[in-house]
Parts: sequence; structure tokens; C-alpha cells
Amino acid sequence: MFRWRPCLRSLQPQRALHPRAPCRTYRLEPGGRRRPQYKRFETTSNLFRRWAARPTFYTEIGLVSVGVGGFYVYNLEEVPVSGRRRFNIISPAMEESIAQGTLEEIKREYQSKFLPRWDPRVRQVQRVLGRLIPYAEKAGLQNIQWEVNVIESPEQNAFVIPGGKVFVFTGILPYCKNEDGIAAVLGHEIAHVVAHHTAEKMSQAPLVLAGALLLWSYDLSFYTSRMLMDLFLSLPGSRRQEAEADYIGLLMMAEGCYNPEAAMEFWSRMEKSGQGSQPPQFISTHPSHQNREEKIREWLPKAREKQENSDCGGLMSYADQFGRAFGQLRWE
Repeated sequence: MFRWRPCLRSLQPQRALHPRAPCRTYRLEPGGRRRPQYKRFETTSNLFRRWAARPTFYTEIGLVSVGVGGFYVYNLEEVPVSGRRRFNIISPAMEESIAQGTLEEIKREYQSKFLPRWDPRVRQVQRVLGRLIPYAEKAGLQNIQWEVNVIESPEQNAFVIPGGKVFVFTGILPYCKNEDGIAAVLGHEIAHVVAHHTAEKMSQAPLVLAGALLLWSYDLSFYTSRMLMDLFLSLPGSRRQEAEADYIGLLMMAEGCYNPEAAMEFWSRMEKSGQGSQPPQFISTHPSHQNREEKIREWLPKAREKQENSDCGGLMSYADQFGRAFGQLRWE
């Protein structure tokens, strides 16, 4: 162990000091006293340069690259329905377990605003969900205990938590207009669970952090590094997931015998209302409403094909019987 030493080599030429001995510098305070000024001994970039100077650097880089690349490839999987390849290390069971904490928080926050089961709006959402569930199960969401919760709130929002817990705010229902619109919203939110997007985001978090640390090693601030990673990795990934959920949800609602054009009309109403105003797309987690409309228009032929190949006749007959039993409940 080396002792602290003052950096006054010009005044102490006779001492042979170890080249790596830590040191501290001083400055004179009023009165002649010296006050220590501690300096950062090793920046991250300096550590990287020292590592790069090692004779085994390229071998170590190769081994690390092979290990990381192998781990990445081993954990690639295919997203149901869309077929996109992505990296994921979180199992569905773990994803659902983590989501339980979110579920409890939501129930505590809105505990006095949940509509009763007999409310027509709750029954309407349940009816739409019932027609979408078979296609969610076909996409891999099996053995799920579905639960519908409608919250009396002006928020224009809806979401589905892993595990089948559905939350719809009454503020979004006027923009849905009818059950086709509700199917567009629920199909999109269920699609996030079908595609296990929550697990994908959690799996990407270490990659984002590693990228930020790598940029930090080149003397960028950590805040700047993280902002760059968000701008070029996290935000595009989030927009890709939203577009994917639009696609999967559109096919699901079409198979459920809902009008797929209702999805396009829903986003058009959101855009015209001004309530769903968004920042520029490149700094947003979601695609713009206009972009969503255009993509859905491109996917409509595929959705209609799905609808033609589905058993809409039998399903609609069942839905009519269900409607007659509980009354034609529509919320305009």
C-alpha cells in the first residue's frame, strides 16, 4: 500500500516514487494553509484505454463478443402473429408476476371509481372482450383469468395488464362510439399482452444501460448517453411495439367479426378531437395518429381476408343470442 504524497516533484527530486502512487494536490488558503483538492484518478475512458493497451485485448474482446452474441441469439424468439424476431429473457410467468404490483397500485388509486358489474358500459366491454378472447387464446394466451374493470374517469385510456386484467376508462368510450370502436381499442391492448411487450421492454433495459455506459466511456455525460440511447433505441422500439399491437389487434378484431375499418376511424376521431395531441413522432413512444391511420389502411386487405376465413356466421349468431339475453346494450 502506498501513502498519500504531495505532488511536488520539482521540490523533491531526490525521492524515487512509484509511478502509480496515488497523489493529491494542494492550494494555499488564506493564512498559508494547504487544502487538498481531490481529483478523479481514473476516468472510464482512461480505464478503456488501459484495457485496449493490454496485449490480450483483441482476444478478450473476441471472447466477450462471442459470449454476448451467443447469449443474444439464444434468447431470440418470434412474436406471435406478426412473426417479428426479438430478444427476450423474461418468461411469461415472471412477466405476470411483476405485473401484479402494478395491478395493486391501480386498484388502490381508483378503488372508488370502478363501475359495478351490472352497469351497461361494463357489460358492453365484457361482451366485446368475450368475442376477442378466442383469438387471443389461439395466439398463445391460454389459461388466463380475464377480468374487466371499467373506471369512471375522463381519461382517454385503456390497457391490459399481463394476466388478463382489462382496464377501460369511460373517457375513451365516446371516441369508440360503438362496439366496433371498443374492439379496436381492446384488440390493440390485448395484442400488447399477446406479444409480451412488457417482457421485451424489461429484457432491453440492460442493453440500453450497457449502451449508455459505453457512450459514457467516451467522456459523454451519463445523461447525454442515456438520452441518445433513448432517442435511437428505446423510443423507436416502443413505436415499433405500438405499430405491432395495432397490426395484431386489427387481425383479432377482424376475426372476431368486427369492422376493421373502425380502428382507422377511431384514430381519425382522436386526431380531430385534439385531445390526443402528441409531440413529434421521433421523440414519442407512440406513432402519430396520422401514421397509424395510414398503416391500418395498408393492413385492411389482410384484415378482411382474416375475416372471410373466420367463422363469423356462427360467432355472430352466438353474439345475437347473447345480446337478446342481456338486452341490446350500446353506449353512444
